[in-house]
Amino acid sequence: MTSAADTMVITPRDLWTLFEPIHSVTYFSPEALAAFEEAGLKGFWDGYFAGRAAPLGPAEPATVTAAFCSYAPAMVARSVPSVWRTVTPEQALELRLTGARAALARLLAGHEERIEEAAGLLTVPATAPDCAGRALAAANTALPWPTAPLERLWHATTVLREHRGDGYVAAQIAADLDGCEILVLRTGIDLPRSELQPYRGWTDAEWDAATARLTERGLLAADGRATEEGTRLHTSVEEATETAAARPWARAGDLTRLSEALIPLSDAVAATLRFPNPIGLPERSHR
Repeated sequence: MTSAADTMVITPRDLWTLFEPIHSVTYFSPEALAAFEEAGLKGFWDGYFAGRAAPLGPAEPATVTAAFCSYAPAMVARSVPSVWRTVTPEQALELRLTGARAALARLLAGHEERIEEAAGLLTVPATAPDCAGRALAAANTALPWPTAPLERLWHATTVLREHRGDGYVAAQIAADLDGCEILVLRTGIDLPRSELQPYRGWTDAEWDAATARLTERGLLAADGRATEEGTRLHTSVEEATETAAARPWARAGDLTRLSEALIPLSDAVAATLRFPNPIGLPERSHR
């Protein structure tokens, strides 16, 4: 007899909700912040831009703005390229791995067998995925793979989340939504403005201008809520992202086994996150 668990379809989005919290320690853990600050980087955002942009080399503001997409150019320019005068990209790569390793060692203590299993299962989809048109994924894929299971786990989740993120950027551009507009549209659907605008650096004037453009296109109503057309467009972006994210998982084998290996690890990390959050992770619903 076939059980519901046997017939359940595990989607790329389902897997993203499991591996994204593991990757996200590089942004939200005190260990990650401390690693960057001890190296001389000042504040959260210098560490964020140095760590996430480091695989691209000593990138200029325009390159980072384009790759990250939803950050205001002025916000990027406050950290890039000045961070490269404090740390080299090579040093930033070491720092982000140091912080992630320390955070995961604390959060996942006692899960060593699961860590090794999940790291092994994620290695296949995260090794040389198709990175055509995906600058951040390609740059992370080109990095040497760590040898320790905990570090391999974090590196694999990083490759896969940047692969998905690059696809999301392509989908929003195809929908004719710029970096600010995609955020404004999202606030008309399910996330508060307070979780997006301050964390992406857009001024009120820039936000209001994006709102006006979306309203003129019939995507937002006068009250700021997404219209039916706006909701459909956002759904199409999510669907295109999902389609573009699927290819690595075709090589992953048993997705049920992978999901079961990731769930306790993801739960342990997600418990330290707040909801809602700037990266749009939903609250866990499988418990």
